[in-house]
Amino acid sequence: MINIAILGHGVVGSGVAEVLEKNKTHISTKAKNEINIKSILDLREFPDLDYSNKFTKNFNDILEDDSIKVVAEVMGGINPAYEYVKACLAKGKSVVTSNKELVAQKGDELLKIALENNVNFLFEASVGGGIPVLRPISQCLAANDLYEIVGILNGTSNFILSKMIDEKMSMEDALSLAQKLGYAEKDPSADIDGHDACRKICILASLAFGKHIYPSQVSTEGIRNITLSDVEYADSCNRVIKLIGKTKLVNNKTVIAAVYPALVSRDNQLSSVNGVFNAIMVKGDAIGDVMFYGQGAGKLPTASAVVADIIDCVKHLQARKYLFWDSAVDNYVSDSLEDTVKLYVRAQADDITKALDEINAVFGNAECLNRNNQAKDELAFITPASSDRKLRQQISKLQKSKAVSILHIID
Repeated sequence: MINIAILGHGVVGSGVAEVLEKNKTHISTKAKNEINIKSILDLREFPDLDYSNKFTKNFNDILEDDSIKVVAEVMGGINPAYEYVKACLAKGKSVVTSNKELVAQKGDELLKIALENNVNFLFEASVGGGIPVLRPISQCLAANDLYEIVGILNGTSNFILSKMIDEKMSMEDALSLAQKLGYAEKDPSADIDGHDACRKICILASLAFGKHIYPSQVSTEGIRNITLSDVEYADSCNRVIKLIGKTKLVNNKTVIAAVYPALVSRDNQLSSVNGVFNAIMVKGDAIGDVMFYGQGAGKLPTASAVVADIIDCVKHLQARKYLFWDSAVDNYVSDSLEDTVKLYVRAQADDITKALDEINAVFGNAECLNRNNQAKDELAFITPASSDRKLRQQISKLQKSKAVSILHIID
């Protein structure tokens, strides 16, 4: 029998306990050992639970218990999770976590501590909830030179955009519904401003390309300013709006990473990913394009991935899983504005004819868009491909029109 501990008994923590108990026989068979929850850390009281006797409010009860071999950190945030995880690893306990913020900020340091103490630090649940993607990248696709990852990484923002696209809800109404259904927090900024997707693309890029990338190095834009006008213009050119996380290798030397809303062609697989689902496309030189799809959040899907990592740790108590990346280095992350892109622009102009003439003079072959009930002072167009920086400079210099919305284009 292997004793484990759970740090936190919120949505995910209670889900981990539920999955371990409900599937106890099956899990023991997979792990080739019985897994026993010995302690659960939480400051609250849970007197009505069958396992209420397992709770402690003192982290040291877990840290100093040598019989506990694996710890699941599902508290979220940096503090005190970082100090707790670091202490457990240094004490010779393997740790699994769903904490994307922790891995994105401190992953390289914690992986190094795990290596030094011959234990495992696993975090499959930190990206994509229950979707297996990190393990396939590090194992199943190990023979490939990976060069790009692009995907829909946040279920809340995708749910909101799906409601705007399919039911013509305003951003405010769709967000309110997401909060009512429990998909969005009272403070939704992590989701709708792109921070959640940013942390996930950092983890994916660090694992795929081998060096740590911090959230502060990733150009991040959310969906807060998307309107139904943008949705209608996207539909007019057979596209839908999605919040995209993207990272790619440049000349085998540097990495670009960014999060932004984009008009995605309906011919692209990502365009059909709706509701709270996530999809992650990984591109490699031998395998081509591989898509990972499923529910990216939620109590049981995320708990499923946490428990899978617990099983992996139990099976490898005397050995390490090779999951590792190096620390960050200077000049490794390139400015995403150097990437070659096409942009969608919605603008206002007093004289539409003169504005269109100027746009065509600046961009040559801009694709003009139209929508139903288009305002008389409104126009929209798609630029030809060029560097993101150059296109934005050209847009800023337009004198006959004023850009009010700029989004990326993905074919």
